Amino acid sequence: MAILSSLRRRSAAISVAAVAGATAVGVCLAVSSASAGTLSGSLYRDPSSAVVRWVAANPGDSRTAVIRDKIASQPQARWFANFNPSTVQSEVSGFIGAANAAQQIPVLAVYEITNRDCGGASAGGAPDLNQYQTWVTNFARGLGNQTVIIILETDSLALLTCLSAAEINARNQAISTATRTIKSGNPNAKVYLDGGHSTWNSAGETANRLRAAGVQYADGFFTNVSNYNSTSSEANFGRAVISSLNGMGISGKRQVIDTSRNGGASGDWCGDDNTDRRIGQYPTTNTGDGNIDAYLWVKPPGEADGCRFTAGSFQPELAFSLANGAPNPPTTTPPTTPPTTPPTTPPTTPPTGDGCYASIAVNQWAGGFTASVTVTAGSSDINGWTVTVGLPSGAVTSTWSAQASGTSGTVGFTNVSYNGRVLGRQSTSFGFQGTGTGPGTTATCVTS
Repeated sequence: MAILSSLRRRSAAISVAAVAGATAVGVCLAVSSASAGTLSGSLYRDPSSAVVRWVAANPGDSRTAVIRDKIASQPQARWFANFNPSTVQSEVSGFIGAANAAQQIPVLAVYEITNRDCGGASAGGAPDLNQYQTWVTNFARGLGNQTVIIILETDSLALLTCLSAAEINARNQAISTATRTIKSGNPNAKVYLDGGHSTWNSAGETANRLRAAGVQYADGFFTNVSNYNSTSSEANFGRAVISSLNGMGISGKRQVIDTSRNGGASGDWCGDDNTDRRIGQYPTTNTGDGNIDAYLWVKPPGEADGCRFTAGSFQPELAFSLANGAPNPPTTTPPTTPPTTPPTTPPTTPPTGDGCYASIAVNQWAGGFTASVTVTAGSSDINGWTVTVGLPSGAVTSTWSAQASGTSGTVGFTNVSYNGRVLGRQSTSFGFQGTGTGPGTTATCVTS
């Protein structure tokens, strides 16, 4: 982000959507169900995030264990920040399919508004608002029909200083239309608009801006993406915003709070050089507060703000600084409620020799399926793999963490650059989504 006035103390550096897939980091995930708010269920941990890939690539680094256990283990938002109208639907569909297969709630941060960041360090977005709507329409087509959380356009309402009155009106209309487009694409999408944070605009002004941007069509608003204000301060601010909205006749709106970096000192908004801060509350829908739907890690810990390092780049020293000395994450029992159609999973017998083997879990519904494939190395390390799967009918429509050869009949899936190496007795995974009848429970794995 550009360094704005210290009175703003705000940040929203790009976390560009990562390529899918990474070697499993082998950590215990925090899972919970909601006791308040309108969300319940566990949040999806993106296996392709920058921090997960860094942990997989740096097993010998002295910082790896801390970063792995306290950051890579946690669900974080996947950012969609590239203007790619021709491919965004498939990217979203792949990500959503993986989350659905895991029976977890994905968090997607949309960061594509025209003239985002007022031309600062995270400048970019759609070339104009007409093209923005095209991008949003394609984005919405990939969202499926299960619960998803959409963080819609960080800073788009709190930061308006570079826009004329006409441009502000046009942006408000664009965000309102985007909200309704997303809701039309997936009625179960939970959409939250930009509420800035507690040390930026007043609660009344924030409510006015939310109303102008169509918060009546959304589920609520998000705050602290990603400043460092305490959770209690953000919750108090959120209650004031909700009260103001109620006074305008807009009721039933709730808040989500970014807690990714608010566990320590406050101060200058840019965190690239601040070593006093820590990760805050671990992500959960179990907030205990009827006004707050979730505590989320929207800005991934360890990704730079754009002051000392390139905005959005993962920096292990920043991640280690945030995680070192922070409390360990809670661990709870994963939910036991099966999906409507339980995934079919073959018996998993550990390999006894060299080479690799694959197992499949399939989630089938009327007209389509998702499949999650686990690739396990035998007694020795492997440096590349190909898994062959038979599709009696139907066709593959998207793939993540692998490259597909063919779309129907016998389909081969080959590792991508970052997950081809698998240590002996260890595993990695990939997945695919398709139409029609999914594969059976048999897959053949060969090493490259």
